[in-house]
Amino acid sequence: MKYHIVTYGCQMNLHESEKIAGVLKEAGYAEAAQGTEDADIIVFNTCCIRENAENHAFGNIGALKKLKRQKKGLLIAVGGCMVQEEGKAQILKEKFPFIDILFGTHDLPALKSLIERKQSERRAVVSVSEARSAVEDGISPVRTSYPNAWVNIVYGCNNFCSYCIVPYVRGRERSRRADDVLAEVSSLVRAGYKEITLLGQNVDSYRDGDVGFSELLDQVAGIEGKFRIRFMTSHPKDFSPALVDVMKRHNNICKHLHLPAQSGNDRILSLMNRRYTRQKYLDEIALLKREIPDCAVTTDLIVAFPTETEAEFCDTLSLVKEADFDSAFMFVYSPRKGTRAAEMEQIPEAVAKERIGRLIALVNANTRKKSAAYVGKTVEILCEDFDAKKGMYLGRDEYGRMGYFKSEKNRVGEFVSLRIREANGISLYGEIE
Repeated sequence: MKYHIVTYGCQMNLHESEKIAGVLKEAGYAEAAQGTEDADIIVFNTCCIRENAENHAFGNIGALKKLKRQKKGLLIAVGGCMVQEEGKAQILKEKFPFIDILFGTHDLPALKSLIERKQSERRAVVSVSEARSAVEDGISPVRTSYPNAWVNIVYGCNNFCSYCIVPYVRGRERSRRADDVLAEVSSLVRAGYKEITLLGQNVDSYRDGDVGFSELLDQVAGIEGKFRIRFMTSHPKDFSPALVDVMKRHNNICKHLHLPAQSGNDRILSLMNRRYTRQKYLDEIALLKREIPDCAVTTDLIVAFPTETEAEFCDTLSLVKEADFDSAFMFVYSPRKGTRAAEMEQIPEAVAKERIGRLIALVNANTRKKSAAYVGKTVEILCEDFDAKKGMYLGRDEYGRMGYFKSEKNRVGEFVSLRIREANGISLYGEIE
């Protein structure tokens, strides 16, 4: 029996798809070599953060109607954030009656039993549970990202930003036991993984007794072995000097911080319920740059949040210049039903489109400038993959910049010294020294 998993959304979802694969492997399935064509079960792990992600999922699920008719015994399961969203399971069930299993974000561990139930029931099996107060470990993921590995440290979110649906579909924050996190990272390093990314909607709010995030990061960095550490995502309201101190003291913690600003205007930040000001954010960047001058900073930015004026949007543009971001994920605001922002006065689409174009141009110009500064330098790259189209290996330096190079031997999983000879946008091209 074979499985195929289709994933939408963030690194959290990518890692949860590895856990879904682990559950399916335990149930006796192996990964399908040809994707949907030779799969006996197709699982969609969905995202509902933005409307585009939902639309893509709806389109791809609908496209399987013909295959479902042709292939007797094929199971189609849909899980993840979209299913957990209030009312969405029923909508999916009505729109796509050929779906066999619907499971929410808190029901992943039960997937094996849901498959067994479906095999004895004619109708769709639906399981959308309330968030649990405890963290359930124990699933052995089928990791697909070597030499990188993701490790969850916090589940859920307590922040309730006015535009975000995550707290409603992921539940309130639950931190894993520090000992369990350390044991998992130690095991991954022994298994040869070279880059560990600690994951949480807000890693800065991690807490296990007396162990906060800075203490946990310090302990992870003390694990023996040649490996890098990344973490995401930090929240500016919880950012601390202690975190900067730990980053500064450990060479194996990447000198790269992803710190979502979302907006450069205080009124908009207040409407977003972000609980920090523009000045607080800039003070944090100044502290980071003072203590770790070469640290790269990336961010998330939302354009055309409800009621945003032209002057307030220009505050975001000026924040980009002042913070000197290495790169940014930029989005046009997407209304999410059930959030406070969805009830506010919306910005016309044409205005939003014009603003996002200006923001992208500004950020990309700075990114190109920073990439050009690499030319002539030698950097350490962790080789992650081989790009068959380019005929080149690729990997990132500790600051997150992607480098491409040619090699006669397989370099995946190796740290290599790369002499940069060319920069193209966010990408670097070089030769092994």
